[in-house]
Amino acid sequence: MIQIIVRTVLAGFLLASGLAAASAAQFGDAQYAIKADDGSEMTNFDLSPELVKRMQGLESLIPVGNPSGDVTLYQFYDLNCPFCREAAHDVDALLKADPKLKLVFVPYPVLSVASVQGGLVEVIAARMLPPEKFLELHRQIYAGRGVVDGMRVLDASIKLGLDRDKILAQAQTQATLDILRSHADFGSAAKLVATPAYVINGVAIVGHPGQRALRSVVASVRKCGKVAC
Repeated sequence: MIQIIVRTVLAGFLLASGLAAASAAQFGDAQYAIKADDGSEMTNFDLSPELVKRMQGLESLIPVGNPSGDVTLYQFYDLNCPFCREAAHDVDALLKADPKLKLVFVPYPVLSVASVQGGLVEVIAARMLPPEKFLELHRQIYAGRGVVDGMRVLDASIKLGLDRDKILAQAQTQATLDILRSHADFGSAAKLVATPAYVINGVAIVGHPGQRALRSVVASVRKCGKVAC
């Protein structure tokens, strides 16, 4: 149903290969002592102030949680990344347990045409939904099995009361596709070579470290202003 030709655009996207845990051995050195829940070191590194500013200016950031939170965590995700599905449960639990946390979802559809099609619908639905309803949409998208494409995200959006035609009218535009392209271009510049990836306090974490590890990083930022005290 999403008729924009995305295959040609994918040639310019960063096709992340994040189908395995992003350990330091796979994706580079660990600048800070951040360990995953399984004990492995996580690839992480500082982003330049210019890249952080560029990230904060991306057009379709989706903030949830506490809008005035004392710590902000950005999550870059692809709807068809298996580790993103696991991460969705963990960040959901993190939000529920931490009322002071601000979480910013960054749609990062880089793995497939279906991911881009799903992302086109998702960024438009996010504009039409309050944060708590977007979280509900996010949960519904990941609840089922199989490939997540535009129709699956559209169906979930309609169940939350959104108008099908209004979503499609905006999703099927070059402007919306350009938004996703800008997210992918940023990820490439920032070397976010696996999904999910996180940015917190100006530090990129490549891959999903697990709920306990994320909680520890957030606590460190609160305690000492660094991802690892």
